[in-house]
Amino acid sequence: MASTKQPDLNPSERSSELREFVDTRAAFWFGVKNGLGAPAMVLFAGMIGFGAMVKTAGLDGWFAVASSLLMFALPGQVLLLEMLITGSPIVAIILASTLTSARFITMTVTLFPQLHAQDRNRKLYASVHLLAMTAWAVSMREFNVLDVKHRASYFLGLGLVCWLAAIPGTYLGYLLAGAVPVSVTLGLIFINPLFFLLTFTEVKPWINRIAIFLGCVFGPIFYLLDRDSSLLAAGLLAGTIAYLFDRKVLRKKPGVIG
Repeated sequence: MASTKQPDLNPSERSSELREFVDTRAAFWFGVKNGLGAPAMVLFAGMIGFGAMVKTAGLDGWFAVASSLLMFALPGQVLLLEMLITGSPIVAIILASTLTSARFITMTVTLFPQLHAQDRNRKLYASVHLLAMTAWAVSMREFNVLDVKHRASYFLGLGLVCWLAAIPGTYLGYLLAGAVPVSVTLGLIFINPLFFLLTFTEVKPWINRIAIFLGCVFGPIFYLLDRDSSLLAAGLLAGTIAYLFDRKVLRKKPGVIG
């Protein structure tokens, strides 16, 4: 984050017209406006499912709300809940929950270098808490049409709305537990990954679409082989093949955005 060099973006990946703002405050409120749409609703619905799971497991409502407030990572929260139910050791719970958050490393190194050099400072350590899957996917899509100096403010507005929407969604799900079928509860949890998938299909580089397609193919196959490692194995293989295909084939073709 100490580097002052701006990312070298492909001109074909830039929008012909950047969205103009009067100041950073206007960019922040634009992020809030975007967040109040589908991103916040998707996170709200997913957290309803998690809150209902907590109530079904017999845990207190404060645990459900505190996990969304402090963790704000639905996969890690679900894993935490499952391991508490099974009576796993505290050390194992901490390690497992930490490993599920390893995906944030790639999100961080791909998103934050696109911010203005002046915004890449120690304040980002607080901002990273807002880096959920939804906020990251939307920001990656929208940054191409935002001036570099306004991207940090936009992300803060978007991420803050998503974070704040998750908290009441969790408590509402806790209160509604038992009022809806289990299948509906589990379905709500998968709305967030589905929204992420659909959002990324709109991103221009073909490498993303190829990785998504291969992940859909390899996921069920690896699940049949070993369900515990299927997600990691499918993602690693699909991402590697997409990366190599992009480097060896797509980038050598003129006019193709890799």
